[in-house]
Amino acid sequence: MTALTPQAKANSASPGAKEKTRAERALARFHEEDRLREGYDLRILRGLWPFLRPYTKYLVASIVLLVVASALAIIRPMVTRHAFDTFDQANGRAIFFRDGFVLIAIMVVERAIDFPQFILMQLAGARAMGDLREHVFRFLHTRRLGFFDRTPVGRLVTRVTNDVDAINEMFASGALNAVGDLVKLVGIVGAMLVLDWRLSLIAFAAVPPVAILVNWTRRRIRDAFREIRSKTARMNAYLNEQISGMAVVQAYAREEQSAAEFDDINEAYRQANNRSIVFDATLDAAIEMVASLCVAAMLWYFGGTALRARVSFGTLFAFVQYIDMFFVPIRDLSARFTLLQSAMAGAERIFQLLDNNEEDAPAAVERANAASAQDDAGAAFELEHVLFEYKPDIPILRDVSIRAAKGEKIALVGATGAGKTTVASLLLRLYDVKEGSVRVSGRDVRTIARDELRRQFAVVPQEVFLFPGTVASNIAAGDTEVDRTRVVRALERIGALDLFERREGGLDAKVEERGSNFSAGERQLIAFARALYRDPPILVLDEATANVDSDTESRLQKAVWAAMQGRTALIIAHRLSTIRAVDRIVVFHKGRVVEQGSHEALLAAGGAYAKLYQLQFSRTEGAAAAE
Repeated sequence: MTALTPQAKANSASPGAKEKTRAERALARFHEEDRLREGYDLRILRGLWPFLRPYTKYLVASIVLLVVASALAIIRPMVTRHAFDTFDQANGRAIFFRDGFVLIAIMVVERAIDFPQFILMQLAGARAMGDLREHVFRFLHTRRLGFFDRTPVGRLVTRVTNDVDAINEMFASGALNAVGDLVKLVGIVGAMLVLDWRLSLIAFAAVPPVAILVNWTRRRIRDAFREIRSKTARMNAYLNEQISGMAVVQAYAREEQSAAEFDDINEAYRQANNRSIVFDATLDAAIEMVASLCVAAMLWYFGGTALRARVSFGTLFAFVQYIDMFFVPIRDLSARFTLLQSAMAGAERIFQLLDNNEEDAPAAVERANAASAQDDAGAAFELEHVLFEYKPDIPILRDVSIRAAKGEKIALVGATGAGKTTVASLLLRLYDVKEGSVRVSGRDVRTIARDELRRQFAVVPQEVFLFPGTVASNIAAGDTEVDRTRVVRALERIGALDLFERREGGLDAKVEERGSNFSAGERQLIAFARALYRDPPILVLDEATANVDSDTESRLQKAVWAAMQGRTALIIAHRLSTIRAVDRIVVFHKGRVVEQGSHEALLAAGGAYAKLYQLQFSRTEGAAAAE
């Protein structure tokens, strides 16, 4: 969090001043990043290795070509030295021209090697990062729903996009060519020692200060890139929130406030980038200065001592080239080191995500128990003495027991927040109970494979989510190939086939993001058709007719009751008029089951259900009278 300036502190101390700055208020709205563990490059690289292993041949070929190119680069000053030292001999001119052609040939071969070497490195990196991105995407699908309740969507998007791209940049920018730089450095040191050890000492004297500088910068650059990654995630989370809630932002005229909050987040991101740029520029400029001082010191030493009598001009020229070549890899290493730190920061955040152990359905437990579990011939589902909490020590369900026979229609009613929708989430094992058990067909949901369990349900929620595609593909969600016959049959059963066939494109009409080009009622009808297309043994309706008009609701109710014949249904309702004909009504109050029975029996009992019914219908009659 950005520190307060002295002026801000003074303002906060004055009467009536705000206790927090606008930036603090904006940033406080997000979950703070878990503190990243101290990263070790080797540990992180070991984590990346499984994704690189399939493309080892590309990496090996690229590194071999890189070593060959580095060796050729080391030979070039030797060829130049030979040309200058033999120029004054009898056939010196011929040797000079021959060495010139050799030098040209070496440089042409170097450039010819660079192209395939870079392409191979890029291929390995792009394919490995594609696999990593897919792995993270699949991993997210295996997390429990509670994980997504706590984690902003923008941060997860950042993991799959920006953080993986930061690692890919390590390959795309040639950062791994540091292997060639190290080979070149070793070769240069050897060549300089062979030429003249005294001149070599001048260059080597610069190594300790450079090493100290790099070591000092290393941790600070890593911290700077960690902060950049964190600020990027925060920005993406805020953008996702604001764009998703744009209707509310505009309806309540929050544009200026939102812009101010975004400005604070954007400023924090800019400052984090500035810090990384300062450290990078400092390292690069310092190495450039040391390299220039080394060349100047060597020329001064050569010109002011008797050394020039023992060292040829060719050797001196070669030494100048070697010193320049000596610091070029060091400069490149510093630049690539910056990219490497960015990649390591991104990888560190990805592996922190992959360390999450909130797996939706432990595969080992599924395999161990699925074969031995037996179906209960009578019960469709059952909750037995269930205690459930979304947050520790805040129970949502308390000692809830419900048993539904196969083919039974059960309705859950109660005030908002009583725990009705939570029951459906537990049946689908979107969450796990703290105490008690949840069984489907007599089997504990924790012993049933996730896909097998959820194939037994179709859920029609109040807020329908549609995916980009077509009407038919959304109705057939979950199938790789759309069965148009089943799509048509599902729409016919709810009496909505003509409604969608009248649209331009019919069943192939385009569905935009989140179904924004369809009305709420049309989205609800697609959700009903999706459930009937799946044709599961258990149907869950979560206030499923809340977003349709009265005429559509009337037609839909008939189709729904017909569709529920021969299957178990769990209906979560707020409008009690929609559930009179169910077999049993379960009444919730503050997370407990307080009544169960038929509509008539519960009205006769005069308990909680009767009070809800009288309250709701007195409001309805009052509204009708007012009209």
